[in-house]
Amino acid sequence: MSKLDELLEKYTADLQAVGDRVDAVLLRAVAKACGPSIYRKDASLVAASDKKELERVRKSFLIGKLGLNDTPKLDEGLAAVKATYSKRAKYRVVYYYLLAKHFKKGAFLKK
Repeated sequence: MSKLDELLEKYTADLQAVGDRVDAVLLRAVAKACGPSIYRKDASLVAASDKKELERVRKSFLIGKLGLNDTPKLDEGLAAVKATYSKRAKYRVVYYYLLAKHFKKGAFLKK
């Protein structure tokens, strides 16, 4: 089993814990979109209580990768995912996956 497959198993378990029906294709697409950062401990996690981190997520993922407009709806989405995924150590891939689903942009990443 590859390292990516091992990580995808962890991500799937986290998503199932929050009651999500996992789209394995979308999950793999999000993991690939995150690049090699998923293999570095600190970079693989999102500090959802850090305003700078959330701004990075907003700019690099929501606006940069998903192509969303910079509106207050982005903050609403970030807050909704933070409330849903309340685990202390939040995997970046899971966080991004939930954001992509929240904004209905899963198909955008699967291309």
